[in-house]
Parts: sequence; C-alpha cells; structure tokens
Amino acid sequence: MRRVLFALTLMTLLFQAACSKERPSEEPAREPRSMVATEPEIDPVTGFKMTGDWELVRGNCTACHSARLITQQRGTSQQWLTMIRWMQKKQNLWQFDPGTESRIITYLSENYPPDAARRRAAIPPDLMPPNPYSTKTH
Repeated sequence: MRRVLFALTLMTLLFQAACSKERPSEEPAREPRSMVATEPEIDPVTGFKMTGDWELVRGNCTACHSARLITQQRGTSQQWLTMIRWMQKKQNLWQFDPGTESRIITYLSENYPPDAARRRAAIPPDLMPPNPYSTKTH
C-alpha cells in the first residue's frame, strides 16, 4: 500500500512539474508592461480618448454635433484651428478664450492627428470644372 501511495505521489509531483514548466512560445518576445505604450481608455459615450482635456472637448464640441464627427476627423493644430474658425464664421460657434481654444486644439491635434491613409486634400477651386448649376456668372 505504501508503494502505491509513493508511486501516486511521485507521479503527481512529476505531472505538476511538467505542467508548470514554461513551454517555448512561437510568439515574439514581449516588452515588459512598464515599457509598453498603452493607448488611453475610450469614453464609452463619446468615443473620445480619455486623456488630457477630453472633457473640455466633450463639453464644447458635442454641444453642436456628435462626437463621431470629431473622432473621424484628423488634422494638425493648424487644420483644427481652421475648422474651428470655419465653424465660428459659418456655423455660429461661439468665441473661445485663448486658453480654452489652445487646450482644445492641443487635445485634438495630439489625439486625432493627420493620418496618411485618410482621403486626399480638396481640389483647389481654380482646378475644378465649371459648375453647371451655379447661379454665379464667371
């Protein structure tokens, strides 16, 4: 009986040892967690990256349009500023104090920068064919 118990104990120990050994992995070596750049958490309501001044952007930008309209856009600081100026001129967007505007543009340009895979720039008006429906005379 002792031999049976000894054999079972030995087999159990060997089995546990075999299961606990690290097996060679076909995956490439991973960086330690402390060295891996992590993406910011995404706000489940707006889809904004929850970093920096995201709440400031949410409070000012989603008052007029959906957050999706923002997250699908890309731009440099200058491009975001141009979009804001257009909205102020054509869409009745209020004027921001300089600090608020700077923080909004910084958030947008850092989190939604230009992407090479995005659509091409608009064709300049002087290269466009005449619009047959235009009421303007040339």
